Amino acid sequence: MEIAFIVVAFVLGFAAAEVRLPPLVGYLIAGFVLHAFGFESTETIDTIADLGVLLLLFGIGLKLKLSTLARPVVWAGASLHMAGTTAAIGTIFIVLGALGMPLASDLSAGQAMLIGFAFSFSSTVFAVKALEDRNEASSLAGRIAIGTLIVQDIFAVIFLTVAVDEPPSLWAIPMVIAVIAARPLYGWLLDRAGHGELLILLGLCLAVGVGAETFELVGLKADLGALIVGLTLANHRRAAELAERLLGFKDILLIGFFLSIGLDGAPGGAELLVAAVVLLAIPIKTAWYLFFMTRFRLRARTSWHASVTLANFSEFGLIVVAVGIDQGLLDQPWASVVAVAVAVSFALAAPVNTARYGLYARYSRQLVSLERHPIDRDDALIDPGDASILVFGMGRVGEGAYDELVRRRGRVVLGIDRDDEAVVAHEEAGREIVRGDALDTEFWDRISLDHRVDLVVLAMSDHEANLEAVGRIKEYAPNARIAAAAQFADERNQLNEAGVDTARNLYEEAGQGLADDACDLLEIIDADRQG
Repeated sequence: MEIAFIVVAFVLGFAAAEVRLPPLVGYLIAGFVLHAFGFESTETIDTIADLGVLLLLFGIGLKLKLSTLARPVVWAGASLHMAGTTAAIGTIFIVLGALGMPLASDLSAGQAMLIGFAFSFSSTVFAVKALEDRNEASSLAGRIAIGTLIVQDIFAVIFLTVAVDEPPSLWAIPMVIAVIAARPLYGWLLDRAGHGELLILLGLCLAVGVGAETFELVGLKADLGALIVGLTLANHRRAAELAERLLGFKDILLIGFFLSIGLDGAPGGAELLVAAVVLLAIPIKTAWYLFFMTRFRLRARTSWHASVTLANFSEFGLIVVAVGIDQGLLDQPWASVVAVAVAVSFALAAPVNTARYGLYARYSRQLVSLERHPIDRDDALIDPGDASILVFGMGRVGEGAYDELVRRRGRVVLGIDRDDEAVVAHEEAGREIVRGDALDTEFWDRISLDHRVDLVVLAMSDHEANLEAVGRIKEYAPNARIAAAAQFADERNQLNEAGVDTARNLYEEAGQGLADDACDLLEIIDADRQG
C-alpha cells in the first residue's frame, strides 16, 4: 500500500516540478487525492514522516551557529513577531466569531488566542527546503530565517511542555546535560566514520537514537533532541559533509511528511471557509517580518528574502492544535482548518519564492525606504578597491580560479562570497574578499565600480544563481567579460545562451585533465622501457 502512495506522490511531485512549483506541493496534493479515494495515513507513512522531520532538524543543527541565535533580530524579532501575530489573528477570530462565522462563533478569547498562536509559526520544513533548493541556507537572509524558526521551535517546545498532562521527568535536565557533554564522543565517531554508508548510519543514530529517543525518555520533544545533537556538532570540521550526505536520504523521508498531511483528513465547507480567511493574514504576517527585520538595521533586500522564506504557516501549527484538541481546548474541525491552511500556504509560497527576485526589483524603492541607517555591519557591503577581476562564489572552484588569476594577473582580483565564515577563512589565507551576493541588486548599486571591471568569474555552485547573475552583470557592468562554471553540458549551453563569453563543464574537463595526466604517466613508462 505504501509503495502505491509513493508512486502517486512521485507522479504529482513530477507534475508540480514541470510547472515550476516545488515537488512538495505535489506531495501535499497527492495526500489529499489519496484521502478523497478513501485512503488514510498508515503507521509506516507516519514513521517515515517522523524520521524525515528528525533528520531535517538534525541537519539544521549541523548548519546553525549559536552566534546566529544571539542576534537581536533573531531572538527579539522572532519573539515580537510571534506575540504580535498571535494577538492579531486571535483578535480576528474573536471579531469573526461575534459576526457569526462558523466554528469561530464558538470560540472563547483564550481559544482564539491559541489558534492565533498556532498560525504564528512559519514552516521549518518548507523554509529549509526552499533555502537548500536555492543554495541560500548559509546566506545572511537564510541564517536569519533559520534562526527565527529555531526561536519559534523553542516556543513550541515550551507550549508542549506546559500543555501536556505529564510534565518532563526530573531526569530531563541531567539528560540534556549528558547529551551535550557527550559531544567529544560524537566528534570522535564522526572523524572515524569514513565517507560511505557508515557516515549516513552515524547521522541516523545520532539524530534518532541519541537525540530523539533520549529526549522522549524524559518527557521532552524528540525534535528538540535531534536539533540539539546537531548543534553540538555544528563546529566540527566534517559537519557540512555529514549534512550533505544526509540530504538526499532526508528528502526521500520527508515525502512521508507531506503525504501524511493530506492523508489525515479532508475538510468540509466550514473548514475551507475559515482556512480561506486565515490565508488572507499571510501578507500581514510577511509584512511584520519585514518591518521587524528592518528595525534591526538589516538591509531591505536581506529582510525581504528572509521574510518571503517565512511567508507561510507551519506544521508546528498542526501539532499545537492537535495538543489543544487532546486537552479539550479545541474541537476536532480545527485540525482540518489548520491542515488546509498549511497546505495551501505552501502552494502559495512556492511561486512567490520563485518570483521573489523579480518582485524585489519591482518594489525595491518602496522597500528600501523601510531601512534604518547605519546598516548592520554584517549586512553592509565593502568598497572593492582597485580590483578589475571579480570572482563570485569562493568555494573550491572559485578559490582555484582566484589563485590562478592572481598568479597570472597580480593583485587585481577580488573574491565575493555571501557566507561570512568563508569570507573570514579566505581573509586569513591572505585573499582579497568581500561579503556580497551577485543576485543582489542592492549589492551592484552599493559597490563602487568607478574603474573598469574587465572580467567576472561566476563560480557559484547553484546554476540558477549563475544564470541570474549574468543578467545583473550585463546591467551593472556591461563591458565586463563573463566566465562561468557548469556541472553539466546542458547548463553550459544555457550559460552560453544567456551571454556568458566562456563556460566550462567541470566534470567533463576534470575527466579530460585526468586523462591528460594518465597519458603523461604512460609516456614516462614508455620512456623508461625504451631506456
